[in-house]
Amino acid sequence: MEFKDRVAQFNQAASNIGAEVFHADNLSAAVGYVAERVTGDLLLPPFSTGARFKLKSVLKKAGVSVVSDVKRETAVAAQAGLTGANFAMADTGTLALESTAEEIRLTTTLPELHFALLDPEKIFADSLAAVEPLRQLHQRDPRNYIAYITGPSRTADIERVLTIGVHGPKELHILLVSGLSNDPLEM
Repeated sequence: MEFKDRVAQFNQAASNIGAEVFHADNLSAAVGYVAERVTGDLLLPPFSTGARFKLKSVLKKAGVSVVSDVKRETAVAAQAGLTGANFAMADTGTLALESTAEEIRLTTTLPELHFALLDPEKIFADSLAAVEPLRQLHQRDPRNYIAYITGPSRTADIERVLTIGVHGPKELHILLVSGLSNDPLEM
């Protein structure tokens, strides 16, 4: 499948399951998107792409209240969280994140809003095409956690009443930014 077809399929699949997909021309546009939607604290755990692009200072310059010391107490009180993503699968609109670090898990599960940065070069056609990077993640550290995130949190009760955001974020915003990193082992 061609690159542009994978991106289009990912956009459609992610939108179908309730995620917002934003194509940012650059990192500044992605930060502007976040700044427009966050009025409270934003959790920013350490991840390599965020450090390389000095994301904390860029977000602060945009007026975002950044919490980089992510702990359970701060995560419960935060409105939003921002992480990278290792890769994604176009057919389901699913993000894959290496989330061994507790800061990443807290950031992706406790705040109501989750923003995920993803380089579109790391969108694979499907889970079969993602086997090799997944294998490489587990070879690098056999005891790591890999989170698959498909849309905002959803659950249904015995009466089949769907509820969004009970066990995780009510909103998932996927920020596609070219040039972040084409390495699926790097978040």
